[in-house]
Amino acid sequence: MSDPILVARLQAENDALRSELDETNQGVLALYAELDVQAEQLRQASDLKSRFLAYMSHEFRTPLGSILSITGLLTDELDGPLSAEQHRQVAFISNATRELSDMVDDLLDLAKIEAGRISISPAWFDMFDLFSALRGMFRPIVDGSAVDLIFEEPVGLPQLYTDDKKLAQILRNFISNALKFTSRGEVRVSASLHGEGSVCFSVTDTGIGIAPELLDTLFEDFAQLDSPLQKRLRGTGLGLSLCKRFAMLLGGQVSVHSEPGKGSCFSVVIPLALAQENLDEC
Repeated sequence: MSDPILVARLQAENDALRSELDETNQGVLALYAELDVQAEQLRQASDLKSRFLAYMSHEFRTPLGSILSITGLLTDELDGPLSAEQHRQVAFISNATRELSDMVDDLLDLAKIEAGRISISPAWFDMFDLFSALRGMFRPIVDGSAVDLIFEEPVGLPQLYTDDKKLAQILRNFISNALKFTSRGEVRVSASLHGEGSVCFSVTDTGIGIAPELLDTLFEDFAQLDSPLQKRLRGTGLGLSLCKRFAMLLGGQVSVHSEPGKGSCFSVVIPLALAQENLDEC
């Protein structure tokens, strides 16, 4: 025969445990509801930021294009000759406008990526053509400077099937940064096979190098280097972050090796042929 006192005690303990579990479940449900609200708020904030960046970028591009057109007309002296000092001042305006235009383009690219609206357009192309286009683009910058820009001929490498414009944007950013942080010596661009079915593009310079503790944050959004040269350079700090994001869209990855005082090497490894799953993610 059961002990009534024992049964009552067990029943009371069971009721207390059930009440405690109910309270815990209610707390968990409340926590989930709060997390859902915070997640929605974060999503709305992210959408608002992306829309703001896209709107601001589009609004800036028209006046910037007008300024560049006007400086081009002045440089060509279509409205009359300019003095040497006037040419210098117009060149300063043009360069500053191009820098601002590049910043706007970076912000617009970031907005597109975060909104999932970036497009990848792969096609077959030859690396000789890619290097030739980059060489022509940077020739006016390096002519007369103390830095040699060297493109190693990609001998024996097959054609690539990927988005050549995104790849060119990555390499342009690597080369541009290398030239900014190299006062003399060389910047060398090369390509080589990397394992099975991949190619590695490297941009190596003889510049000031990067401290080891800064390497882990280089590819983060709005990252900026603190150096004597950086104080006279401007930018959004998005260039390398966008390189990392573009490389991921192309199925690859970026990396950097550097030693202070000896230079840096920025690399991107991508597949020789873009996989279908990468296209599906865009």
